[in-house]
Amino acid sequence: MANVRLYIDAPLSGGQPVALTRDQAHYLFGVMRLAAGDTLLVFDGRSGEWRAEVTEAGRKGGALLCRERTRPLAPPPDLWLLFAPVKKARTDFIVEKAVEMGAARILPVVTDFTNAERVRIDRLQAHAVEAAEQCGATAVPEVAEPERLDRMLAHWPEGRRLYWADETAEGAAAFGAPGPAAILIGPEGGFSDAERGWLRALPFVSAVALGPRILRADTAAVAALTLWQAARGDWR
Repeated sequence: MANVRLYIDAPLSGGQPVALTRDQAHYLFGVMRLAAGDTLLVFDGRSGEWRAEVTEAGRKGGALLCRERTRPLAPPPDLWLLFAPVKKARTDFIVEKAVEMGAARILPVVTDFTNAERVRIDRLQAHAVEAAEQCGATAVPEVAEPERLDRMLAHWPEGRRLYWADETAEGAAAFGAPGPAAILIGPEGGFSDAERGWLRALPFVSAVALGPRILRADTAAVAALTLWQAARGDWR
């Protein structure tokens, strides 16, 4: 079984040739030391996972040939992660772990106390691809452009419950009925009083507690995703 996995941003099928970009060729042939005749696993986020054979291996490019499908597409649960960006390395960590934990969509939000450098969505999307390659996922979640939290919630989709990780909430985290869901993680400074007021007033928002200790934003994201997956996701 090949243990190298590569995301291909194009529809795949059996017998299909695949041209590699320079970066993909560098990874496969320079880093992973694959050569012509070697096999690897590829996926496109649409049709599942495929076994492919290296047919050309060069320094600046190369080619693969899809042989057979090894797994069908397995979409993650219909769960979004909303989070306020923090420092660069920890924002990268949140995106990486959100993919590993099975988030279907990742949405950076700007809150009153958000304090982070400019968010580069192309870089975060690349981290999402790498995480999907490493964790065995067959789909790559979209990393959306940052948006102010109040604007995002003003056009919130009907039927999607939002679980707000509220550090002032008490008791154990409780997730409601099955269905489309999202988790909201705030910045290091927490939410402002104004934000708390209108979050509590929104009918589709449920406050959840993540234990008696104040968690860092990246820790809170992993904790909340874990609890939701154990209660309502595909871990059961």
